[in-house]
Amino acid sequence: MSHAPSPHTFLQSLEAMADEAGEEGYSLRAIFARLDERAFGAGLFLLALPCAIPFLYLVPQVVSLPMMALTLQMLAGREEPWLPEKFGERRIDKPGLTRMSRFGRKWFGWLEKISHPRMSWLTGKSAERVLALFLTVFCASILLPIPSTNTVPGIGVAIIAFGLMSRDGLLVILGLIIGTAWIALLITAALYGFDAATDLLRALLGRG
Repeated sequence: MSHAPSPHTFLQSLEAMADEAGEEGYSLRAIFARLDERAFGAGLFLLALPCAIPFLYLVPQVVSLPMMALTLQMLAGREEPWLPEKFGERRIDKPGLTRMSRFGRKWFGWLEKISHPRMSWLTGKSAERVLALFLTVFCASILLPIPSTNTVPGIGVAIIAFGLMSRDGLLVILGLIIGTAWIALLITAALYGFDAATDLLRALLGRG
């Protein structure tokens, strides 16, 4: 007997999954299967959420390499996302899922309200490989062993991914601006001194 498709939005589905999870949570493969998402945008948005949460440790490191695996598949022109087994078996526990869903609703719920198809040429297959190149660089910056450096690129990737899901090119542009500005800051830090850039980052995060 067939069932009608769920009317839930992506964030609502994530909230429901966090509520239902046991203490051990779910593997990334199980999460992808439960959300029944086959688009790169949905997978990247899901994985970018924990990276965008300030001062959340361990979970961003769990998902950053799988994020890069997805962006490299986009770059190669693959039609659907696929997680290698060693990435797919990585787990996000219930507290991590709960923080992801709450953070997603609090900080990205507005995207569901304002997003709609526009400038859709920026979300099509012809543009996807160019976006994948930027996304790969943004995701690679999350791997840097510097505290609190996952938040800004995580936000950039999440907004781009939501734009891909909703075919909203304006959101894609916004995410590109955020991510590119972050990469420019990292380059500035490398060229002009890590200490000065660290002071600026602390000031931006209100921890100075």
